Amino acid sequence: MSRLFESFTLRGVTLRNRIVVSPMCQYSSTDGLATNWHMVHLGSRAIGGAGLIIAEATGICPEGRITPGDLGLWSQAHADALKPIVDFIHEHGAKAGIQLGHAGRKGARFKPWEGNGPLTDGSAWPIPGPSALSFDKDWQVPYEMTAAQLREMTDLFVTSTGFAVNAGFDVIELHMAHGYLLHEFLSPLSNTRGDEYGGDLAGRAKWPLEVIKAVRAALGDDRLLFVRVSAIDWVDGGLDMAQSVQLAKWFRAAGADLIDCSTGAVVPGEKTPIGPGYQVPVARGIRAEAGIPTGAVGMITDPAQAEQIVAVGDADLVFLARATLRNPYWANHAAEELGVEANWPIQYKRAVARRRTAW
Repeated sequence: MSRLFESFTLRGVTLRNRIVVSPMCQYSSTDGLATNWHMVHLGSRAIGGAGLIIAEATGICPEGRITPGDLGLWSQAHADALKPIVDFIHEHGAKAGIQLGHAGRKGARFKPWEGNGPLTDGSAWPIPGPSALSFDKDWQVPYEMTAAQLREMTDLFVTSTGFAVNAGFDVIELHMAHGYLLHEFLSPLSNTRGDEYGGDLAGRAKWPLEVIKAVRAALGDDRLLFVRVSAIDWVDGGLDMAQSVQLAKWFRAAGADLIDCSTGAVVPGEKTPIGPGYQVPVARGIRAEAGIPTGAVGMITDPAQAEQIVAVGDADLVFLARATLRNPYWANHAAEELGVEANWPIQYKRAVARRRTAW
């Protein structure tokens, strides 16, 4: 029996297996609207056998995007563009998720293939942050958000959540990682405020916890709320495992169902020990010490490797990113390698080597 291909249930939502297609920015939207590219990109991963497909980091408002090409979800028109994609994912046996976030001080950038740095063509927009500290030299300095602006931003997360529900998503993931706005509040490297939303860990977590509670209330009890964190900043004086275990406990109490465990990217110059499965110990530690389900992500490429992560209890779910860009059918190929019947669509079965009946 393969543990990777066992079902997984939380709050009555059942994933057919433990394989998650991680949210990956495509920078291919117009005015934040999903396009045919998103239908093919996300739909093909559902055909490929994964249990959960999570759409890319999605701006809760136009100013929340990383680049002008980012996906957005701030109107019913955006929800309407996403609904056929969600329906297609469901038709092929997978669950659908979307990652909601705000880019904060790392927003208003060129697409990666256009340079990836801050916009310099006059199209940049004002960017917020917990403190007036730029991400790097020559980057735009964010304005320090007021308590009133934080309440307004929380309302935007709630509104975007409502549109996600309208589109039929099963899972909402809040993006609190990789140096974007919510992570910026959590990390002492980017949050130097002196009010109730800064200072010690409890102060820095105050607004992210308000967002979790508000989104949980908007979701109701029959959909899942994941939180992606950068558990370690990989810079002296930044977030570390002890702080992130405490955060995970608070997030669980506030209504989070699972912690998606990533690391880094809040400041330049970090020294990340990159290697196969390098973030798995983070998922293992948070799962064991905070008592909440976790997802492992980061250089997980091999079916046996993914099987081991779940089988020994390092994480409940395995999130794959680039491996599924290279092979959208990764999950079905993994099933065959691990001796499990794959979820090939009927239209493809004549091309599958391990078919029971030849056409």
